[in-house]
Amino acid sequence: MSVDSLVLDSQGFSSWIDRDRKVMRLLEQAERDGVDLAMSAAAIIEVSYGGVDVARLNWLLSRIRVEPVTKESARRSAGLLREAGLHGHKYAIDAMVAEVALRLPGAVVVLTSDADDMVKLCGRRVRVVGL
Repeated sequence: MSVDSLVLDSQGFSSWIDRDRKVMRLLEQAERDGVDLAMSAAAIIEVSYGGVDVARLNWLLSRIRVEPVTKESARRSAGLLREAGLHGHKYAIDAMVAEVALRLPGAVVVLTSDADDMVKLCGRRVRVVGL
C-alpha cells in the first residue's frame, strides 16, 4: 500500500525522541519513500515532561509538519468523540490526532500506542499501526 502521510500520536513522537528502533526504522523508510510526516500540536504537550531531551525534541519538531489546533479542528475532534462514544477528558488528544489524520489527503497511516481508540475515532478511513 502506498502511503502519502504518516501521522504520529504522542507515543509515536515520544518513541522517535527516544530513538526507539521500530519507530526509527518506520520513519527512515517513510523518509526514503517521500511520505509526509505530521502530528497534532496537542501531542507536543504530552511529550514535554521533565526528562525529555529538549534539544532533540526541538530538532525533530523542525522535521515534521505540526498541525495547529484551531476552533474548527477542535469542533471536528469533539464530533469524532461523540460519534465514537468517547469522553473528551480521557481521549481529547487522541481525537485531535485522529482529526489531523482524517483531514489529510490520500492514504494516511497513524502510528499510535492507542490503536483500539484510534480505530474507534477514525474507522476505516485511515490505516492504524500500533506500537
